[in-house]
Amino acid sequence: MSTEKTQIPIIQENVERRWQSILAASEQFPLFSDYQDDIKQILALSPFVGELIATQPKVLAEILEHQWHIHADVASLCTLLAEQLENVESEPNLLAALRQFRQTHMAALAWRDLTHRQTIETSLAQVSQLADALIMGAYHWLYAHLCERHGTPQGPFGPQPMLVLGMGKLGGHELNFSSDIDLIFAYPLKGETDHPRKPLENQPFFTKLAQKLIAALNKITVHGKVFRVDMRLRPFGESGPLVAHFGALEDYYQDQGRQWERYAMIKARILNPTCRYTEQLESILQPFIYRRYLDFTTLDAIRDMKQLINKELRRRQLHNNIKLGPGGIREVEFFAQSFQLIHGGREARLQSRQLIHVLHQLVELQLIEQDDIDTLIADYYFLRKAEHTLQQFNDQQTQLLPDEPWPQHVLTQVLGFEDYAAFLAELEQVMGRIHAQFNQLVAEPGDEAQQHDSLFTRCKDAWVVTMTDVEFSQLFEKELAADNARILFDQLSDFRQSLSRHRIGQKGEDTLAKLIPELLYFMLQQCPGDTVILFPRLCSVISAITGRTTYLDLLHENPSVLKQLIKLCARSEWITEQIRSFPLLLDELLTPLYLQQQQTDITLCFAEYNDELRQALLRVEPDDIEQLMEQWRQFKLSQQLRIAASDISGSLPIAKVSDKLTALAEVMLHAVLNSAWGQVTEKFGAPGHLQEGEFGFLILGYGKLGGYELGYGSDLDLVFLHNAPQDSVTNGKKAISAQQFYIKLSQRIMHLLNTKTMAGQLYETDLRLRPSGNSGLLCCHENGFAHYQENEAWTWEHQALVRARSIVGDTALHESFMRIRSTILQRQRALPALVEDVVSMREKMRQHLLDTKADGLDLKQCEGGITDIEFMTQFWVLGYAHQFPALVKWTDNLRIIDTVADVGLLSPEQAETLQSAYLTLRDHYHQLTLSGVKLASQTDVLNEIRQQVSALWQSCLGDKRTSENKE
Repeated sequence: MSTEKTQIPIIQENVERRWQSILAASEQFPLFSDYQDDIKQILALSPFVGELIATQPKVLAEILEHQWHIHADVASLCTLLAEQLENVESEPNLLAALRQFRQTHMAALAWRDLTHRQTIETSLAQVSQLADALIMGAYHWLYAHLCERHGTPQGPFGPQPMLVLGMGKLGGHELNFSSDIDLIFAYPLKGETDHPRKPLENQPFFTKLAQKLIAALNKITVHGKVFRVDMRLRPFGESGPLVAHFGALEDYYQDQGRQWERYAMIKARILNPTCRYTEQLESILQPFIYRRYLDFTTLDAIRDMKQLINKELRRRQLHNNIKLGPGGIREVEFFAQSFQLIHGGREARLQSRQLIHVLHQLVELQLIEQDDIDTLIADYYFLRKAEHTLQQFNDQQTQLLPDEPWPQHVLTQVLGFEDYAAFLAELEQVMGRIHAQFNQLVAEPGDEAQQHDSLFTRCKDAWVVTMTDVEFSQLFEKELAADNARILFDQLSDFRQSLSRHRIGQKGEDTLAKLIPELLYFMLQQCPGDTVILFPRLCSVISAITGRTTYLDLLHENPSVLKQLIKLCARSEWITEQIRSFPLLLDELLTPLYLQQQQTDITLCFAEYNDELRQALLRVEPDDIEQLMEQWRQFKLSQQLRIAASDISGSLPIAKVSDKLTALAEVMLHAVLNSAWGQVTEKFGAPGHLQEGEFGFLILGYGKLGGYELGYGSDLDLVFLHNAPQDSVTNGKKAISAQQFYIKLSQRIMHLLNTKTMAGQLYETDLRLRPSGNSGLLCCHENGFAHYQENEAWTWEHQALVRARSIVGDTALHESFMRIRSTILQRQRALPALVEDVVSMREKMRQHLLDTKADGLDLKQCEGGITDIEFMTQFWVLGYAHQFPALVKWTDNLRIIDTVADVGLLSPEQAETLQSAYLTLRDHYHQLTLSGVKLASQTDVLNEIRQQVSALWQSCLGDKRTSENKE
């Protein structure tokens, strides 16, 4: 092979070094010399096995003595583990025993695999069998010891177990070598244990058991770990309880179960021995997974899933991933599961967790040809063997093809190829066949009508035929005015010229040659009068993706996406800029959800966004902070685009636009706090004064966030509070004071929000409204906050407090803040001084922020503008809340105005006028943002509104100030 000379010395050097270490122990273990060739062979194939047997010669001796490197009776080994665990007396010893067993027998299994002692089918079954034994061995030991301490949870069929659902490949007996494990825990019934003196409720009992089981498997010790445990597939994901009773599970899956959760549940397998309780749980899950009818509505969901897969490929550029790439392992699994969901309700034989069994049944049911299935199975096992070989190299969960010579050599040798190039050639054939089969399942008919359209033919000529501006104008005389045609000709010529400066390759050029005529065609069909403004916007998007041909293909192969792009760019410069800066947003146009009926209730919006974010994060490793930050930003950008598109399509009124943007920000802040908390507590531990589930921390939202009035690109005005006693310290190995802890937590939150990644910032934040502004502590104690507001805050800071509310944090701190806020806002103030403060501050703002020379209208700062209305509402609250406490209830201007009218400070007609003016001004302001324009044009409508607002300002503040000055 071409690289043999460079590879062999690299491998040989490592083999010899390891062999010398092993040889040094041969006096104690003489049999090592008898197996020199076998040992050197595995040293060349797996640094993981090599490191283990070189540093732990007893493990090597045990493997060789029992001949486990050649054959193993895994069922007997699992029985042996159970016997060993019976003699374990403490949790630390339990963790050690589990890890040592896992290391020894996974190393032996890798040895058998890499030296062709067993098939990949056998290997997959053995890994799953060992995983079952380790998980359930830990479970039984922990359950028994918890029952000794707290009593046993009793039920109608005897002691209640915690049922362990193995998901994914573990559930299907197809676990890969270095896989993490996805688990869900459940117990039968509420109640309490039978302890004679201190019975414990079942929920905390099983929660303790779940926590200990996860730690037993997941915790990294000197012996490593057993498995990384992922619990995110449980109901409500990371925000849900670790373990739920059957009734809660049934309610969740009946009322809230999603399509993707049906897919996940297909492979769910209860690892506990069969009993009446396992039968109950099976009966709950079965109707959720499989419908009784032929469920062809699943096809739409299948197409959505396919688009999600393709979106992931484009975003993460997974071209060398044998699991997630086109034609990878996941597409085979998805292929089989799709038939299961469609037909499984009526064909019980498809209700299997094992993929190969399902594929054979598709032939029996005459749904797929025998030859196609035989090829698919062979190709699937080829990929699984490659995957195992990759993972057995360093015991790492990876599906990425290697760049280094050593693992490339191992792949080549184990899979039986002449050289690595030959392996790659066969891999390309295998994945090509799988991808073709997968695409047939969800193929959608193309639109070829345009090929015979005269306009489309002319658009093709406009791009490929050299012509003058006169000829171009004549070509489109039916569609365009002469002046617009000449401008479009120049724009097209400039765009063509600009492409010559990009290195796009032959594939990119070929795709553009098809795409640009289509773009012209749909643009002239949809927006013939807007081409002068629209075409440069579209060109800016195309220019941004010329180096990423997957996005060019997306536009070319999906006419509906191209049409949506044209429509949105025609309506909004802001949306154009968003898509140009973040091309990943093009994926949102595949399924334009903004065209559907919108959810407008802010509470339901929050739940919807929370659920969607949870789904998106299932594809991200929890400890991969960089990828987590990127996914947050991508999610926020995508949802923000949907809102903006709904806005310009007229399907969302302005108040609901702000509600949705606010709910989105709240969901992101919840996610950021949870992540930051995990990162900081991992390093320092949690403050010692906290009870389980408490943060001792609160994020306050001020300004537009507090007032439910976020706009596009709004920053977040935040204040952080904590309630730690002065002597509180953290309980980690590196203990710090709770005050320091909360400052570090705040810093971490700011980092997660503000850091710019490929997808930009999550949010720009402003902390200047905290006590003492930029000179104050980043996180303030609740008592310090109360003291500052009571004794030091200026009137404008109390104005800001009108719009402040809790966003995320502990209930106790929220209630404390609400008391502080109510006390401060209901303080009786001298109206003359208050009027003077409010008016003076408004005038200072206008002088500082309003450009009087600008050619246009600043809707926020102009007289009779948005800020005037906000100042009036703040004045009413500060001036009259001592008399009318209801004024402090709300933080948004519209409901404050309602309350002002309710208590008689405004007439109903005045309140309606002010609310209408506020909504209209905000609507105009949003539209200006979307159009990429800062200032509005003077119109009769706007002038009338400003006059109405100014008149109310005068009667509310101006007249009072005048009368006070006279006095």
